[in-house]
Amino acid sequence: MTRPAVRGAVIDAQTRCAHYRGPLDVIAIRFACCGEWYPCLRCHEEAADHGILAWPIDRRDERAVLCGVCGSTLTIEAYLTAASCPRCAAPFNPGCALHHPVYFEM
Repeated sequence: MTRPAVRGAVIDAQTRCAHYRGPLDVIAIRFACCGEWYPCLRCHEEAADHGILAWPIDRRDERAVLCGVCGSTLTIEAYLTAASCPRCAAPFNPGCALHHPVYFEM
């Protein structure tokens, strides 16, 4: 499995970035607007030349979340219902839920 390239202010191999770099900040999101992977909305805002477009609710089967620990990709639906990676059990930051409406239609 080839790990996708993650853009933005990435500071480590587990996709932590300059904006969110706590021990649980280990995901990257493939943005619906451009198909590129970024660790967070701020990285996208700084690096992309366009605004953020949320994933439509009817596309929850898209693999759009990357676990930075093991490199597996999750569907949006799987990510929204998981507290940790289903493959490696790395815990996800529950605070990310505050940004879900930016990334995903709710």
